[in-house]
Formats: sequence, C-alpha cells, structure tokens
Amino acid sequence: MLLTPLCSLLDINVPIVQGALGGPWPPSIPLAAAVSEAGALGSLPTALRSAEQVGEDIAALRRLTDRPFAVNHTMKPFVEDVFAEIVRAAPPVVSFALGFSPDLVKRAHDAGSLFVQQVHSAAQAAEAADGGVDVIIAQGGEAGGFGGAPSTMVLVPQVVDAVAPLPVVAAGGIADGRALAAALALGAQGANVGSRFIASEEAELSNGYKACVLAARSDETLRADFINHLVPPSSEGAYPAAPRVVQNAFEEWQGRDNEFQAMRDKIADRMRAAMRDGTVHELMVITGEVAGSIDEILPAGDIVRRMATEAEAVLRGLGRT
Repeated sequence: MLLTPLCSLLDINVPIVQGALGGPWPPSIPLAAAVSEAGALGSLPTALRSAEQVGEDIAALRRLTDRPFAVNHTMKPFVEDVFAEIVRAAPPVVSFALGFSPDLVKRAHDAGSLFVQQVHSAAQAAEAADGGVDVIIAQGGEAGGFGGAPSTMVLVPQVVDAVAPLPVVAAGGIADGRALAAALALGAQGANVGSRFIASEEAELSNGYKACVLAARSDETLRADFINHLVPPSSEGAYPAAPRVVQNAFEEWQGRDNEFQAMRDKIADRMRAAMRDGTVHELMVITGEVAGSIDEILPAGDIVRRMATEAEAVLRGLGRT
C-alpha cells in the first residue's frame, strides 16, 4: 500500500486529498463520500453556502460515510457564521484557503478537528506553520481555482524545506499516479487533487461542464483576474489570488477592469442565471492546466485506486533504475 505519515495523521489509506469543488454548483456530497470511502480524504466546500446549508451538508455527508473527511472554508470571503457552524459540527479536518488566521486554527483545534492550510508561497507556509496548523497544502500556479504564480515543481520543495517536519501536500497539475509519485519525490507526503475529480461520475456538475474539461487543452487556460470583481470581497488576511479558467468568449474582459466594473451588475445577473439553469460552463469553466490530460469520466473511487496503483508502480520502477 502507498502509505505516508500523512495517512496516519489523517486516518486515511491513500495519500490523496480531494480538492473541495466550491463554486457555482452544488457541493458534490456524493463525491466527497466516494473519495473517503475509497480510503482518501473527501472534502466538502462551503463557498456560496449559508450556515444552515453547511450544517445540512455535513450531516448528509456523515450519513454516507463514517470515514474521515474535510470541510473547507476560505478567506475570500470569510463568513463567520459559516465557520462557526463548521466548528460546531467538528469534522475530522477543517481545511482553509486564500488566507490565514491563527485564531481559526485554535478554534478548530478546540473543537477536536485537525487544521489543513493551503498556501501559494513558502512565506505563507512558514506563517501557517508558526500558527499551529497540522498540514500544509502547497498549491502551484497550474492548479484550478484561485491560486498564485509559482509552479508546483518549484513551490513544493521550498515549502517542504520551510516547514519541516510538518507534512506537506502538493497541489496543482496532479491527475494521475505519475504526478502523485512526482509529488512524493519532491518531499510532499501526499497530493491534493481537484480538476481530476471534476471529471468523476459523482461530481455534481453538468455534463456540459464536464465535457468542457475533457475537451480543454493545457494551453487553453488562464488566470482570470477580472473574475475577482464578481466574487465577494476578500476578508482581512486574504492572499492575492485569481481563478484558472478555460479560455472562452467570456475572457474578453481580461485586462478591461474599468469596463468590467461598469458592467458588473449586469454580468453578475447573467452569471446567477447561468448557475440556476446549468449553463455556467458557457461563461466560466474553472479547471487546472492538467485538464489537457483528463480524457474520461470515472467513478471517484476508481480515480483514487488508479492513482495509488500507478504511483506505486512508478516508485517501484524508479527503485530498479
């Protein structure tokens, strides 16, 4: 079995963490359950969810699995009543992104939860380590969602060195066992996987959205800074970041901040309508550069098992060279 110290800490059997697919779609509770049932760590997003909805989501996930899982929140924006509900529910793991506050770590620990912090630089990692987090996710710039600039290959070793012996999980560009093995070779103890799970049977995204991810080439994504004008403002302590999306006509707004601001309300209404009718993929498809190597939709459990098996084979092969 592919076991690392991270597995013992999180009580999982495979060193894979599912990236929380938060955004303009349902929270994919079946996906988190399937990943956890396969021996990895499923994750539940809280973006755009009320405190009441988050409480219901956590309860629903617990009905589907008794395995460990994470509940994710962010500093873009930080919503106090949502975080309070997460702490009240005391999930095995609280994961946090797009900013940091040591007070949140203490609150999670007081509830009996482990705290996992996502970062985009070695300096952010050192701050989080000093703040008492249990695990660091080092997310490279090729990742989907909101992120920074340094690539995974560059960032992960720097973070590992900055926070040793704290466990580090690599994120960005990881969709198969070869990439998982590479993450371990860089000093990480596991991988955070987001885009690959978009193309899973359990992900509650439209078939059109999944088809866009399958069709995307790696050179067809970009960091869409203008989308920051659509989302709620960052809270104090937030990291500068922008989402990675597949290029389409909507990206005509890139670099046209003043015009976008003038049209913001109309564009936001259009986005909300697309979220309601399942056509949001016609405006925005959030995914990482690794979409170029994703070519089929699989059950989430199969994705976990295939990645682990491939990584073991790669590492055994390297041992013979």
